[in-house]
Order: sequence, then C-alpha cells, then structure tokens
Amino acid sequence: MEKIDVKKEALEAEERIRPHIRETPLEFSLPLSQVTDSEVFLKLENLQFSGSFKFRGAINKVLSLENEKIKKGLVTASSGNHGVAFAHILRKLGLKGTIFLPENASPTKIEVLRSFGVDLRLHETDCARTEAFARKTAESTGQEYISPYNDVKVVGGQATIGIELERQAERIDAVFVPVGGGSLIGGIAGYLKVKNKGIEIVGCQPENSPVMYESLKAGKIIEMESKPTLSDGTFGGIEEGSITFDLCRDYVDDFVLVKEEEIEEAIKFFLEKQHMLIEGAAALSVASFLKTKKKYRGKRVILIISGSKIPLDKLRMILCKVGEKKRD
Repeated sequence: MEKIDVKKEALEAEERIRPHIRETPLEFSLPLSQVTDSEVFLKLENLQFSGSFKFRGAINKVLSLENEKIKKGLVTASSGNHGVAFAHILRKLGLKGTIFLPENASPTKIEVLRSFGVDLRLHETDCARTEAFARKTAESTGQEYISPYNDVKVVGGQATIGIELERQAERIDAVFVPVGGGSLIGGIAGYLKVKNKGIEIVGCQPENSPVMYESLKAGKIIEMESKPTLSDGTFGGIEEGSITFDLCRDYVDDFVLVKEEEIEEAIKFFLEKQHMLIEGAAALSVASFLKTKKKYRGKRVILIISGSKIPLDKLRMILCKVGEKKRD
C-alpha cells in the first residue's frame, strides 16, 4: 500500500473546509497543570460543529466528491459522532443520505440523529460489521460510502487539528489522543510528526475495547470481543485493511489503556474542575494522562478533548458513584 502523505492531505483539507469548520480553542488547564506539575492544554474539539472532531473528516470527504456522485445519495456507518456530523452536513448542504448504526449504539446519539430526520438503520452490534454492511449497501446501490475513519480524505480532515495546534501552541512535547478507528490520531500524528519528530504522540484506549492497540501488537488488524465501555465513541472493531493501521504503526509512539473507573474519574474531574461536560471517549485523553503524569512532569502536554455527548443515565451513574465514595 502506498504511504499516505498526511501533510499534503491536511493542507488540501485546510483550504477546502476552513470556511465550514470552527477553529476550536486551545485552552490552558490550570487544574490539570497543578495536579500533574505539567503545562497542560486542552484542544476543545467538543466545541466543534456537531459536537465532535468528526465534522472535519466527514465534510472534507463530502466536499471532495464530484457532484454526480453526491446526487446519487450518500451512505455512512457510525457508532454516533460521525453519524451526527454526517447528519449536520446533509442538512447544511441539502443532501440525502443513510446512516447505519450498530444496534447497541448510545441511545442519546440515536435520539440526536433521529431529530435530523435522516434515514437511520440499525444493523449488527459490532462497528466493523456495521461498516462492512453499509459499504456493501452503498456499492450495490451505486452510492458513495463515507467511512468514519478508513478514508484518506477523512484522515486529511482530522489532520487540520494538527495545523491549528501548530498555529496555537509555541511548543508541544506530547499529545494525548483518543483512539477508535484511528483517523483522529492518524491525522494529527501524520501531520505533526512530519513537522517535528520530537513530539510524542500517545494513543488512549479503554481496557474494555483496545482493538487498535492489540492489532498493532499482533502486527495486523484483528477481530476481538469488546466489552461495554463508557467510551462508546471508540468502541468496537476496525475495518479490515484500514489505512489507519499503518498510520498508527508509523506515527504513534505509545498507547495507554485505562479502566472504566479511571474514565469515570476523568469525567468527574473535568466537570468539577474544568466546569465542562465531556463524553467518555473525550475523557480517555484525560484519564490516560493522569495515569502516566509522572513521565510528563515539567513538559507541555496537549489533551485532545474529542467530543461532548454523554448519555444522562451514564452521567447519573458516575455522579452517584462519586457521592457514594464521599459518604464512605
């Protein structure tokens, strides 16, 4: 497979999508800096249009297509955030499309998608199988499939975060990035590492669904059972042959796996100290950094806060647990 020129794709995406996306803030975190003896900044992609970084990659892919392809309708598959981004884009550009979701997708995200009036279909319970079915459906109908991560234009769109970080940060020692399918970390790492090989890129995954981490260990994309996790945005398998595998292998320096309790604590910390509500996937970077904070003492660290949506029942559960611990 030909190596992807992520820098080139990022610069093309920057020109293509800049009028349509928000340059999200890079905000200094005093609470995280104080508890870790580091200089911590938060890249707030939870403030991106549609509530997550996914808007960047999806709109870059759609805007790269010829009009004839777009007119036939678009198909995608998503565990949530990519689907919400896709729905926003359909409405913004006046297009038609279908979204396939796994049957166990977050009810909160399903409810959001239904509010857009988009054609929504549930299939299977594993993201990789849902994606495979959606891709076959698109091929059989002659429609364009918009992958959540396995597409060079999607990676290029996510890589515009790297361009913004280059503008916003005087120095970067390490970047912690949540990892599901791998387009976010592949785009950011593929751009920043070309510019500065000294930047450490750290992938963050839940212990209950570490598919990319285990695949890299095995030297190939593997199928494995994922357990339920608060990080539903990174839950599940990776499409066979995904371009993101090579990007992670070539550009990611390390991975940190976190327990569900550590994700809960990160969400609670962020709400209590940063006064901002984030979803489980976004909390991966916070939890992973807190778990390894001694290694980064005195360094300038950026945490990618990837999304904002968390189901109310999960939030209640986290807050109740916190209350019980305080009473104990």
